[in-house]
Amino acid sequence: MVLNYIWIAFFLIGFVFALAQLIINGDTDIFNRLIASTFASAKTGFEISLGLTGVLTLWLGLMRVGEKGGAVTVLSKAIGPLFRRLFPSLPKDSPAYGSMMLNVAANMLGLDNAATPMGLKAMKEMQDVNPKKEVASDAQIMFLVLNASGLTIIPVSIMVYRAQLGAANPADIFIPILIATFFSTMAGLISVAIAQKINLLNKVVLAYLCGLAAIIAGLVWYFSTLPEDKITTVSTFAANFTLMVIIISFIVMAMIKKVNVYEAFIEGAKEGFTTAVKIIPFLIAILVGIGIFRASGAMDMLVNGITSVVAWLGFDTSFADALPTAFMKPLSGSGSRGLMIDAMTTHGADSFVGRLACTFQGSTDTTFYILAVYFGSVGIKNSRYAVVCGLIADLFGTIAAIMVAYLFFG
Repeated sequence: MVLNYIWIAFFLIGFVFALAQLIINGDTDIFNRLIASTFASAKTGFEISLGLTGVLTLWLGLMRVGEKGGAVTVLSKAIGPLFRRLFPSLPKDSPAYGSMMLNVAANMLGLDNAATPMGLKAMKEMQDVNPKKEVASDAQIMFLVLNASGLTIIPVSIMVYRAQLGAANPADIFIPILIATFFSTMAGLISVAIAQKINLLNKVVLAYLCGLAAIIAGLVWYFSTLPEDKITTVSTFAANFTLMVIIISFIVMAMIKKVNVYEAFIEGAKEGFTTAVKIIPFLIAILVGIGIFRASGAMDMLVNGITSVVAWLGFDTSFADALPTAFMKPLSGSGSRGLMIDAMTTHGADSFVGRLACTFQGSTDTTFYILAVYFGSVGIKNSRYAVVCGLIADLFGTIAAIMVAYLFFG
């Protein structure tokens, strides 16, 4: 229901802004740009879905191998004590625990192509025990918000873009992103926990969260000891090596159990193709709405309004030129990536604006994209409070990114 209102708002706000530009500025080309944006966004949505087809086919095939070989069960047991408290409505033996664990691990390593199929698999497994098939369950909302908060330990792609654009130290945004995304994730977790009355002060939950915080602190310390030119190389190797170990472990465990690995892979791969086709209409719908909102000039008006208010309050507005990346990130990953690159191209990769735009890009994930893809893949129509909690995570991630950027680069 919330997504329905937001989608309508994108269209209506976009139309009103376009009409205002026609009347006030005589911009007769504005509606040409709006229509062009709708077709371009629809094409982008289909291309993304088409690109996901191969990835989903691969990873859901590997997931089926992992299930039959017992690897997913092992992961479920490792993370079970925490997830049983964060997802109390799920059965204790649900296969979704293992899929969620793999999804979270892939997100932390910045492996987006691996994370999405695992996330879709987890969403389907949660949907199997969801009594109201068109309404998001508590477990599905918690999982989606944790995804939307975008906890990333190794932001490989952002460091690569910075290197390509001539940054003196492409990895100097590593620690700021890690801090900002941690705040985003905690904000998302706490907001959903409040809505679902989950006790985060439970000893088991605190133990896991403190352990995660300790791991992140250890990684911050380790990477801070590396030479600047080695951080990107080491982080890229760690991510890809970890992923390859997971793949080989799935295959070896399946062989030990005498599973026909090839047939298991094909069985899961067929499911991946079906899922990719199913999400096309949901993805196109949300991207077209976002495209109209952006092409109408509403995004620029929002940024200018915030800048004026901040200036009126007497605060520094150096961060304002990077705000488009922050506002676009919940809406479109490719759009925010383009704005991040534009900020670095215009102001310099090592400028305050360029670095802050990179921190924005890594601090959260694409809330509306994830909502459309994950819920759309299982036919969820009523997202309940998922959007609100996801945007709370985005807000805290954005605020943390600004504060951390001033601390490190200001």
